[in-house]
Amino acid sequence: MSESFNWHKAVTKKWDQNVAFWSEKSRSMWNEGSRSGIIPFVKRYVPVGSQMADIGCGDGYGAFLLSEAGYDVTGVDISPKMIEHANQISGDRLIFKQGDLAELPFEQHTYDGLMAINSLEWTEDPKHALDELYRVLKPGGRLCIAVLGPTAGPRQNSYRRLYGEDVICNTMMPWEFEQLASETGWRTLDGYGVFKEGVKEDVSHMPKPLQQALTFLWVFMLEKQ
Repeated sequence: MSESFNWHKAVTKKWDQNVAFWSEKSRSMWNEGSRSGIIPFVKRYVPVGSQMADIGCGDGYGAFLLSEAGYDVTGVDISPKMIEHANQISGDRLIFKQGDLAELPFEQHTYDGLMAINSLEWTEDPKHALDELYRVLKPGGRLCIAVLGPTAGPRQNSYRRLYGEDVICNTMMPWEFEQLASETGWRTLDGYGVFKEGVKEDVSHMPKPLQQALTFLWVFMLEKQ
């Protein structure tokens, strides 16, 4: 990466420019698309009424659904314009604030649970970002985190790195993320895959790495040890 490249500024600019595009997609993803199973999944592992943060909340719709499910939620995003858009959503148990996953604006052991959906990929140092999530979570707290699978089109955001160009999407395979988590103090409790429509066969009998190889998205539930 060139010395003059500033990851933080580049990512902020990218998402500031994508507010309209993202807000159009967000509701369909959360309501009936690739993210529709996430809130029910969270409810299985994090008690309703818990203090939670949605890290990389984007337009805020996922954080809103989390608050509607009965959680006290803080939505955080690196993009000021995303937060400006998110603040148009009202909720008694919901607030938003601008913040960087690489340096979260919270004290140690603040939250009972965290949600981070496709946000770790947009950090310069995913290991450091995962450590930040660990820091702000209470001991024994749960983290619902999702990373793009090998079949996901948005992985193209990192393609130009093959030309030696600076990119702002640090894509990783689900099994790479799981190894990173296990090496940094997390225990994997559960996980599930989201598949494209072309995957019509029931793949539940396959070993997990093969299932993950077919996914658009893999959603993990981790516990801070």
